[in-house]
Amino acid sequence: MKKISRRSFLAAAGLSVAALALTACGGSSASTASSVASSAASSEAASTSAAAGELTTVEAGKLTMATNATFPPYEMTTDAGEFEGIDIEAAQAIADKLGLELQIDDMDFDAALLSVQQGKADIVMAGVTVTDERKAVMDFSDSYATGIQSVIVPEGSDIASPDDLAGKKIGTQRGTTGYIYCTDDFGEDAVVAYDSGLTAVQALNNGQVDAVVIDNAPAKEYVAANPGLKVLETSYAEEDYAIGMAKSSPLEDAINSALEELKADGTLQAIVDKYITAE
Repeated sequence: MKKISRRSFLAAAGLSVAALALTACGGSSASTASSVASSAASSEAASTSAAAGELTTVEAGKLTMATNATFPPYEMTTDAGEFEGIDIEAAQAIADKLGLELQIDDMDFDAALLSVQQGKADIVMAGVTVTDERKAVMDFSDSYATGIQSVIVPEGSDIASPDDLAGKKIGTQRGTTGYIYCTDDFGEDAVVAYDSGLTAVQALNNGQVDAVVIDNAPAKEYVAANPGLKVLETSYAEEDYAIGMAKSSPLEDAINSALEELKADGTLQAIVDKYITAE
């Protein structure tokens, strides 16, 4: 079907320095090693603080992230009302790299996209796909994740592949690429847009739509929580996920540098592995 992409991250890694004291009169060596370690840590902290001071953000000292926390396992809320997920931990790791405090603002998906365009948030992370239409109104970081658009149908459905969606009623989340793809392929009259993926799946359970098109990771979560539903083996689309920012954002270079470091040291992959197990 279509081709575009997505993938993700973990909480900040701390610096640990161990000084080994040798035998005999080792007091001096241990003291020297400790002093060097302390000096290195102080130097890094000072460097991070200085770098953070040079960054222009919506709120001084903070990295404000707009998201839509109804998209497991990328962003969701716990029973205690706290945020968790791949994008949440990735953003925290980036904020730590930049020496900034992470602030998360939860809102509808469309509002999250508008938030960075209007200068109300520094970044948007909500499984955001890079498209030409979005590139016209915002800038994007390097890709951090590769994802798949999947189709959820009831067990026993006559829909066996994405091609069978023709003539069916399709549920999607408003403003997502799933909505864009389906309206392009099957027309606006065939697609029903809901405020969240969860609401779309509830509509599928109630027989209001014949299928739901949504990202593969949350699709699996929804199917696991709703017996009688399944994900088709054939994917609908592949796409790249990136961090959205305002046009000409002063943070773009810094965020890309942080992403590069987090990819290189394995932090991003560790976060993904924490939430998405290998099949």
